[in-house]
Amino acid sequence: VWAPFAEGMNNIFENEVLEKIAQKHNKSVAQVILRWLVEQDIVVLAKSVHPERMEENLAIFDFSLDDDDKKQIKTLDQEASQFFNHKDPEIIKNMATRKLDY
Repeated sequence: VWAPFAEGMNNIFENEVLEKIAQKHNKSVAQVILRWLVEQDIVVLAKSVHPERMEENLAIFDFSLDDDDKKQIKTLDQEASQFFNHKDPEIIKNMATRKLDY
């Protein structure tokens, strides 16, 4: 998944639901998000240049989210991308024809 933390939009790291779940598991909100994505069978590419965050990002396999956690997280779904509409033909065309300079 690209931008698993939605680039921090909408104060995701201060979200009360995620904070409560994080406290319950003695984890950070970022770890809860990463764990949820992994449990959804979503491949996560979490980028960081900070060694402590890299270590934290990997420390998500010593806990699991229970059904109540997942139910609470599901209430956060806005059923829309935080970035752009992936179904918009113009956006898809733009992405497909974009040339990247290396």
